[in-house]
Amino acid sequence: MARKEHIVKYTDEELIRLTNQEGSLSKWDKAAGMTTAEVERSIASDLDEVGMVMDWDDATVELPQSKAVLNMRVDKEVLDYFRKTGKGYQSRINAVLRSYVERKAPVSQKKIARG
Repeated sequence: MARKEHIVKYTDEELIRLTNQEGSLSKWDKAAGMTTAEVERSIASDLDEVGMVMDWDDATVELPQSKAVLNMRVDKEVLDYFRKTGKGYQSRINAVLRSYVERKAPVSQKKIARG
């Protein structure tokens, strides 16, 4: 069964209004007054953080591959179909093409870098 996602988008003005109306659950004043040692102890006592070790020594920045500009002809019905799916239709066309390539490519070329 497909997982149902609940994504809500707000503008910055809406978030400010909501925060002013409902308040924030974060205790920013308390956090601002904590020492580094107090912050570390607070994190260590958080059950979601137990055993988590963050080692940023080998962290790298991965930039997405640039897209190639393409001018191609497709059937009008095909383009209309994708355009009707709304914003991001070009990304969906790319996803369909990527899926085709991944299925047809020889095993040695299966792992295509995502961009």
